[in-house]
Amino acid sequence: MVLEKVAQILAERVDCDASEITRETAFADLGIDSLDVTELAMDVEDEFGIELELDASVTTVGALVDMIEAKQD
Repeated sequence: MVLEKVAQILAERVDCDASEITRETAFADLGIDSLDVTELAMDVEDEFGIELELDASVTTVGALVDMIEAKQD
């Protein structure tokens, strides 16, 4: 469920099909830079009602999904 929502948010941001985005997808492969990641974090915070502190270690969709799921527990 989290992966699907994150994939949809990303797909809208980079104008691609959400089904192309997997846990292994790197943000760099989608053309997302550090400013985009900051904006993505704000979108995710709004969608999931959580607060995120993203750092340079979060480079893939899977890492972001794991962080969101940890905040929801």
